[in-house]
Amino acid sequence: MDLMDLSAVALGKKIRAGEVTAQDAALAALLKIKEEEERINSFVTVLPEEEIIAKAAQVQEKIESGQLTGPLAGVPVAIKDNLCTQGILTTCSSKILGNFKPTYSSEAVLNLERGGAVLIGKTNMDEFAMGSTTETSAYGVTRNPHNTEHVPGGSSGGSCAAVAAGECSYALGSDTGGSIRQPASFCGVTGIKPTYGTVSRYGLIAYGSSLDQIGPIAKDVTDCAAVLEVISSYDNKDSTSVRREDIDFTAALTEDVKGMRIGIPRDYMGDGLQPEVREAVMAAAEVLRQRGAIVEEFDLSLVEYAIPAYYVIASAEASSNLSRYDGVKYGYRTEQYEGLHNMYKKSRSEGFGPEVKRRIMLGSFVLSSGYYDAYYLKALRTKALIKEAFNRAFESYDVILSPAAPTTAPKIGESLCDPIKMYLGDIYTISVNLAGLPAMTVPCGRDESGLPIGLQLIGDCFQEKKIIQTAYTYEQARGGE
Repeated sequence: MDLMDLSAVALGKKIRAGEVTAQDAALAALLKIKEEEERINSFVTVLPEEEIIAKAAQVQEKIESGQLTGPLAGVPVAIKDNLCTQGILTTCSSKILGNFKPTYSSEAVLNLERGGAVLIGKTNMDEFAMGSTTETSAYGVTRNPHNTEHVPGGSSGGSCAAVAAGECSYALGSDTGGSIRQPASFCGVTGIKPTYGTVSRYGLIAYGSSLDQIGPIAKDVTDCAAVLEVISSYDNKDSTSVRREDIDFTAALTEDVKGMRIGIPRDYMGDGLQPEVREAVMAAAEVLRQRGAIVEEFDLSLVEYAIPAYYVIASAEASSNLSRYDGVKYGYRTEQYEGLHNMYKKSRSEGFGPEVKRRIMLGSFVLSSGYYDAYYLKALRTKALIKEAFNRAFESYDVILSPAAPTTAPKIGESLCDPIKMYLGDIYTISVNLAGLPAMTVPCGRDESGLPIGLQLIGDCFQEKKIIQTAYTYEQARGGE
């Protein structure tokens, strides 16, 4: 039996029962990484084996003494490389942070460590989370485990590929405009982006601060619910953190959607949607209808404005957030320069990749005098209108069902040659971030090439339990592929 074929919760159960140890699980993950990593390139950093085993042994002692009783104790985890980890290289897959070892860990990582998780390494991503394919990384392209000629999606492509390949039991990613849900769809795994403020952003290296949210990536809905329960907490170090009482997400793992109202936006099912994706999503809707849900189509509206609004807002926030990388305090500094301003310019020119530079320039432009009102303020007004459209939808529906992406995973190299086409690939996911809503991707089929297709379930603010319940019901009804 390969321990890495088990779900995180199932593996945790075996460890607590004494059938295997945390060290066994860690060694199984390391063996899988040795087998798969050259083919996939999911990781930027894999921790030394002796360090991982020593940590696993500490966790095992606490499990045996009864100090650790949680579902994830002793289970191997990988962390996206934009989440700070104390003393461990944290690069955002960028040359400019190629030597950065934080002096602290992000709150989400600390919550996992308190629960007994064993950190294996840091996963590859699009540079500073700017991209949808994990091709903009300074550390090479991550490949889709289902077909290595195709991308895994992005920006959390390394985390999703690692889970899909069995290199870890689960992983953390970040989602600014679909960066958990879209690669989860491409890699055939499950991922959830919680309501904005549910998981502390402290220690998450910012891209778009009003949009970023940390979430779990795992093999199934049960794992995602269990991980989300562990990482959710109020944190006074994060000014956007929300104090919630209803974070017992595993309580929603019930197979029941009778009477639940599910809406499918007509706007999401039209032009540009791959026919096989449409068929798989509608077949999933039919499964839920047969289980007693009321499934209807409706007009969501404003969909065509979501992408321009998102890229204006996200780029504006990115241009502000990335101004701190100047080669002075930490990170990459050019070797030869003349004066302070030349050092800034050369360090940034050499340290940032093309996609990051493109978004910094776009963000600086929309924030500049004379264009602020025309672009940035208009985008903020559009964001408010999109939130109002979702509010109206949730007056009639408990859950909104849609594709996670318009196509299955494109081939490596296809997207980067046309950035606009890459941006349009986020059309079904970005509205969720603009409105601060929770959403989840679960596998719902494959195309004729065998590439996975993902179903997206969107809930109202703080209604993660409804989408978990719906996803769990569908998953149980569908069974294995």
